[in-house]
Amino acid sequence: MERQLYTVIIFSENTVGLLNQITIIFTRRRLNIETLSVSPSAIEGVHKFTITTFSDRDTIEKVVKQIDKRVDILKAYFNIDEELVYQEIALYKISTELFLGMDGVEDLIRKYNARVLFINNDLTVLEKNGHYEETQALFDELSKRIGVLQFIRSGRIAITKHKVERLSDMLASVERKISTTNQP
Repeated sequence: MERQLYTVIIFSENTVGLLNQITIIFTRRRLNIETLSVSPSAIEGVHKFTITTFSDRDTIEKVVKQIDKRVDILKAYFNIDEELVYQEIALYKISTELFLGMDGVEDLIRKYNARVLFINNDLTVLEKNGHYEETQALFDELSKRIGVLQFIRSGRIAITKHKVERLSDMLASVERKISTTNQP
C-alpha cells in the first residue's frame, strides 16, 4: 500500500488526558506522529488538533473512525496536502559575529523570506514561515555556511480550502435535525 503524508484535524472540547487517548490510537496502528499542534479553533469552546502522519488511506480512515468514537471528540477528519493551506514556523539561533561576517546576508534573508527576530552582540534569531522543505532548506544552508546554535520547528498548522470549517457544517446539520425533531 502506498504511504503518503496525511493531516488529521480533530475538533474537541479541551479535556485533560485527551491528547494521550489520541496518541494511543496512533501508537496501536504503528503510526508515528510527525507534527502536532493544538489550539483553540474559531468556534468558542472547541479546540483543534492538527496532526501529520505517514500512512496508507485504509489505515488513516480506520484511525480517524476510531478517534471519532471517543466521547470528548466532536469530529475528526483527514486531508491530503492539496486540500489544505498550511504552514510551519522555524526559529534559528546563530552567532551574530559569523552571521554578519557572512557574504550575502541580505540576499540570504530575501532568498528565504526570513525575518530577524532578535539580535545582540552574541546571537541572532531568525524566523522562517513556510512548508517543511522551505524551513529545512534555510537550516541546511545556515548549517553549511556558519553553523546553527539552536533550531526549532513548529508543528503544522492548517486550514481547509472549504468555505467554512467542516465542523461548522456538521454542527449546523445536527442543529437542523434537533429543531425538526422538536417541532410540534
